[in-house]
Amino acid sequence: MESPRATSGSRRARRRARPRRRALLYVSLATVAVVGATAAGTVYVKAHARGNDVSSAASPAPSSSASASASGEASVEPVTEPAVDRDALLGSALGKVTVPSGAKVSAAVLDLDSGDSATYGDSAFDTASIVKVDILATLLLQAQDAGRHLTATEKAYATKMIENSDNTSASQLWDVIGKATGLDAANKRFGLTSTEGGDGALWGLTQTTAADQLTLLQQVFGDDSKLSEASQEYIQGLMKTVESDQRWGVSAAADGSGFELKNGWLARSTTGLWDVNSIGRVTAGGTDYLVAVLSKGTVSQARGISLVEAAAKAAVGSFTESAEPAESSEPASASASQ
Repeated sequence: MESPRATSGSRRARRRARPRRRALLYVSLATVAVVGATAAGTVYVKAHARGNDVSSAASPAPSSSASASASGEASVEPVTEPAVDRDALLGSALGKVTVPSGAKVSAAVLDLDSGDSATYGDSAFDTASIVKVDILATLLLQAQDAGRHLTATEKAYATKMIENSDNTSASQLWDVIGKATGLDAANKRFGLTSTEGGDGALWGLTQTTAADQLTLLQQVFGDDSKLSEASQEYIQGLMKTVESDQRWGVSAAADGSGFELKNGWLARSTTGLWDVNSIGRVTAGGTDYLVAVLSKGTVSQARGISLVEAAAKAAVGSFTESAEPAESSEPASASASQ
């Protein structure tokens, strides 16, 4: 924008100018001022006619203000984007999932790129074998505290526990960490607030929520973790190489093979109904998501798997805004009880 103040040289030039030229200059300046005032008034009227989304001076100001008005410049007020209610979107998406009579499902999702998250349901569920990720995370945290590496035996148990969901290996490491006492102590440091280790040797009956499982996944995959980078990579590597017949669950929401997961399934002896759960990281639409889906009360493992996969698709779809209403259907195959 031009400065309204003349230089000292131009001032001397004007003082040397003849009276006739000075008079003509005064007339010219007066004309500019009138034109500027008219332009400013026009901008002001147009701004109000458009609902006040543009503002300008109502009357001409000397020099720079008049020039801005005359050139049609005006300030535009910033537009504030409305906040997205992720919980509401997730609830709406899961509301389209067919849940069998008497069954329950809960889910939680975190967009690792944006940090946005959402949770649906706050009920407690049996963990079944998804607690094996928590057992390994606890073991690694305890090893870090002691300044040691896992022993060869512990690594062998860890591999079979995660990749094959071997129960005997899980029981061995459950004892190593101090059972529920050790798990609960580690979870307090991890930030889990609604998870309680199972009584005695019953690690599969550890109680948890979808929100807590999302917090645990952040310890495994997130930047702000109590686990070292090496410990995180170790768990991630095992979750990426689970055996082929256990690669169902939250993987249904992933693009191709972009996922790491751990599943859990358990038929309750008291009711004959199934707990079926799945947790992990999936890649969809070029974005990484942490996803936890918990279910209980289905009449078969197959029904539980179908429910969990439909819920996982809907949950991630509530973030990508591309998921269609999910319907429950029987999976091609299902594994034995865990």
